[in-house]
Amino acid sequence: MMQKKEYDVIIVGAGPAGMFAAYELAEKLDVLVIDMGRDIKERECKMKRRGICTHCDPCDIMCGVGGAGTYSDGTLNLRPDIGGDLAEQTGDPEYAWQLVDYVDKVFLKYGAPDHLYIPKGDEVEQLKRRAASVGARFIEIIQRHIGSDNAPIVIANFEKDMKDKGVLFLLNTKVEDLVIEENTCTGVVLKDGTKISSRFTIIAPGRVGAKWIDEILHKHKIEAKYAPIDVGVRVEVPSIIMDPITFINHDPKFHIQTKTYDDFVRTFCTNERGFVVKEEYEDFIATNGHSMTNEQSENTNFAFIVRVELTEPIENTVRYGRSIAKLATTIGGGKPVIQRMGDLRRGRRTTEKRLKKNQVINSLKDVTPGDISMALPHRIVTDIREGLDVLNEIIPGVASDSTLLYAPEIKFYSMQVIVDRDMESSVKNLFAAGDGAGLSRDIVNAAATGVIAGRGILKKV
Repeated sequence: MMQKKEYDVIIVGAGPAGMFAAYELAEKLDVLVIDMGRDIKERECKMKRRGICTHCDPCDIMCGVGGAGTYSDGTLNLRPDIGGDLAEQTGDPEYAWQLVDYVDKVFLKYGAPDHLYIPKGDEVEQLKRRAASVGARFIEIIQRHIGSDNAPIVIANFEKDMKDKGVLFLLNTKVEDLVIEENTCTGVVLKDGTKISSRFTIIAPGRVGAKWIDEILHKHKIEAKYAPIDVGVRVEVPSIIMDPITFINHDPKFHIQTKTYDDFVRTFCTNERGFVVKEEYEDFIATNGHSMTNEQSENTNFAFIVRVELTEPIENTVRYGRSIAKLATTIGGGKPVIQRMGDLRRGRRTTEKRLKKNQVINSLKDVTPGDISMALPHRIVTDIREGLDVLNEIIPGVASDSTLLYAPEIKFYSMQVIVDRDMESSVKNLFAAGDGAGLSRDIVNAAATGVIAGRGILKKV
């Protein structure tokens, strides 16, 4: 595509935030979406059948049209306070719920399944009671499951409609910098030095863009604050252990405060009968989970993550999280570290021999049996052990000796750009949205922030 040199709006990032911003602006303004990854039809995830990522281009998993969510579990959490806080952002709880409903309807329009997972009434109360009895909290959520295998189809439909409505996509292209003059953003600079001008710019690069956002904010002195990150493990158990819980809520959320450090630990991204997968970043690896609608394993996996916030003198949570990820990558020899819960309890590493004898068969094969306490900080490991022991009282068997733990599982949210109600930053005509800007933590909230940014631009026009 021969792009022009000037647009009404440039959107950096083609993930949920960027795509939904484009949805609001399509046919109203001249829009260019730029992403360092590929078109959805060219993104090929060879690991999606068995969680093996050795032959994939890492950017095909984390970048491109649809963003990282394209190869995620594809679960839509239909609440404004899960994965962000839309009520706080908008200042209007009713509008926050309207945004969630709006995002859901757009996904349905492009092919998301009609079926909703609605928490079962009496069972929910019993589960809340069990959680409360051990000092934990169960969060009930209405959810829609797109599935890791169906998500690319939905995104392809979304992209086609945007193109039909005049939105242009410049892919396989990295934005190196923003053009900011007299505290006003007037465009972007590509890696090859090309400048493209715009009246408005939205930065929505997703989690893979956390480092880039950090650099841009510091360089241009854009108002922001360090956001927390989540550090932990991916837990894998026999599905039969989790079935009574996933029957009540497809992707159950449990919140726990740990005993020793009083840290916040939560379950996240449960993949019923799914697969553990490897994520590759520029200089480290991490883990995640997939759940297919057309293929199942005998296991269920979920993230078990600790909220990490830092204060003076070191506040940079992104840099801290990357240092943990790099150490874990070193310990694992470039692969995720896997350990049996029983071995972690006894302070010994898991070996190939112990892993082969384990009753739970690991769905991700490209791993290094080892000792997670060598890869993660002591405080994080203590929180994981104590948190899983609490969770075991709610879900018997979830912390058995044969339970498998994969490290690291890290959720980067970058620095949080300080924005107004319309997602405009301290720099005039520069808007921000999504996970990469620290403004959301899941697909629905990322999409909603993109909607708000798009509508904010239309207000200014």
